[in-house]
Amino acid sequence: MNNIKVNFSIKDLENLTGIKAHTIRIWEKRYNLLSPNRSDTNIRNYSLTSFQKLLNISYLNNNGLKISKIAKLKEDEIPVKVREIASRAKVEDHAINALKMAMINFDQVLFYSTYNNLLENKTFTEIFYSVFLPLLNEIGLLWQTNTITPAHEHFLSVHMKQKILLNTERLQLLEPKPVSKTFVLFLPDDEIHDIGLLFVNYLLRSKGYHTIFLGESVPMESLTDLLGFFDEVNFVSYFTVYPKVEDIPGYLEKFKNLLLEKENTKLLLLGKKLTDFEVENIPKQISIFNSIENLVKDL
Repeated sequence: MNNIKVNFSIKDLENLTGIKAHTIRIWEKRYNLLSPNRSDTNIRNYSLTSFQKLLNISYLNNNGLKISKIAKLKEDEIPVKVREIASRAKVEDHAINALKMAMINFDQVLFYSTYNNLLENKTFTEIFYSVFLPLLNEIGLLWQTNTITPAHEHFLSVHMKQKILLNTERLQLLEPKPVSKTFVLFLPDDEIHDIGLLFVNYLLRSKGYHTIFLGESVPMESLTDLLGFFDEVNFVSYFTVYPKVEDIPGYLEKFKNLLLEKENTKLLLLGKKLTDFEVENIPKQISIFNSIENLVKDL
C-alpha cells in the first residue's frame, strides 16, 4: 500500500477525531496517552498508530469511560474495549471511525467488512442515514481544512456510490405503481456531487415511483425533451456546490419559464447551497427541502 498517509499534525487529529488540540496536549502530558514525534522546530507529528489509538480513545470517552480509566488500559486492551462497547452500544460511531480509517489507508477490505457488519442489524436505508450521511458531512469539512486530499474523498464516495447503485439495481425490475408520478433526477451545470441524488433515486424507486436518473451537470435546456413524454413530471435536483448562491434566483426563474408551464410540473430541490436561501419569492411549483427524509415524506 504505497500512498497511505502515515504522518498527521495535531490539527489533522483534531479535525479527524473531533478532539480539540488543547485536549490532546493535556492527555499527552497528564496521562501519556500519545507519544508524538517532534521536528527540529519542536512541532508535533503523529503516526498512523497514534491516529488509530486516538480514534479508539475518543470512542471510549464518548461512550462514558473517563479518560483517567482509559489511560490505565494497556495498549492491546483499548481496541478490545472498543469492540466490547460497540457490540452493545451505538455501533454507528464505531463504524464511522472504521470508515475514516479505511479512507485514510485507502483500505477497501476495511470499508466492505465494516459495511457488511452494519448490514447484520440495519437496512441499507438505515446505514445511509445513520452512517454514510454523517460521515459525508465530516468528510466535506476535512477536505476543506486540507486534512484529507480529494483522492481520499473520491475513494469514500466511489464505494458509497457502489452500494447505492447495487441496491438500486435490485429494484429496477419492479414495476412502478399503476398511476405514478415521474421523477426526473438531475444535477445542474458543473455540479458533480451525486451521492445524495443517487440515494433519493433509490428511495423513490423503493416506493414504487417511476424515476429517470440523468446524473451530473445536465444543461437545463435538454430537460425540455422530457415534457413531451410524461403527463406529470417532478424534477429533482441537488445544489451542493453549484449554482452559486447569487446565481440561484436567476436559475430558478429561468427554470420556471422554460419547464414549469404546466401546473402539475414541479421542481424539488435539496442541497447545502440552499441552506440560507430565502424561499418567500420562489415560484409555487418549486419546493426546497432541508433533508432527504423531508422530501420523501412530502410525496
